[in-house]
Amino acid sequence: MQVSSFAKLALVAMLSAVASGAAVATMNPEPLRMARLNAEGFAAGPPAPGSGAVAKGPDGHFWADAEVNGQPVRFLVDTGATAVALTPKDAERLGIRTAELKPSYNVTTAGGSARAAAVTLDSVSINGARLENVQALVVADGLDVSLLGMSYLGRLTRFEATRDTLRFEP
Repeated sequence: MQVSSFAKLALVAMLSAVASGAAVATMNPEPLRMARLNAEGFAAGPPAPGSGAVAKGPDGHFWADAEVNGQPVRFLVDTGATAVALTPKDAERLGIRTAELKPSYNVTTAGGSARAAAVTLDSVSINGARLENVQALVVADGLDVSLLGMSYLGRLTRFEATRDTLRFEP
C-alpha cells in the first residue's frame, strides 16, 4: 500500500458531506419510500447486475454494494468526499492491517477531527463498473460508514444521477 500525492491532497476537504450522512439516522424514511414508486405505482427495484448503477435507498441516499479487493463493502456514495474513506472495520475485512498503518493525515468527520492513513485498493467494482488501483483513506475514528468518494467516482468516464438511480460508466 502506497501513499500517493493524490491522497495527500485529498485530505483537505475529504469528508465534507459526512454530516448529512449522520443526519440520516434521525430522518423518517417513510415519506422517502413513496418517492421510489414508478409510474405504475410499483416500488422501483434494484438496478440489474452489471448495469453499473445503484438505486436510491429509502433514506434518500445512494448506497453502493461494492466488491473491494474481492470482498463486499457497503458504501454511502458521497460526491463531497474527495477520496474513498474506509472505516477500520471495513479495512480489516479487506485484509488491511490497521494496527500497522501510520495515520499521518488529519481529516474532519461529522464527529470531529480524526486521523487517517492512505492506502491503495487493488480494485473497486460496483455492478460491473470496475476500477483498479483506487486511492483510499482508512479513517481511525468518527466514520460510521465507508464513503465512496471522488477517488473512485472521478475516475469513471461518467456518472449520472436520476431521481432514483445513480449510474456509473467505467
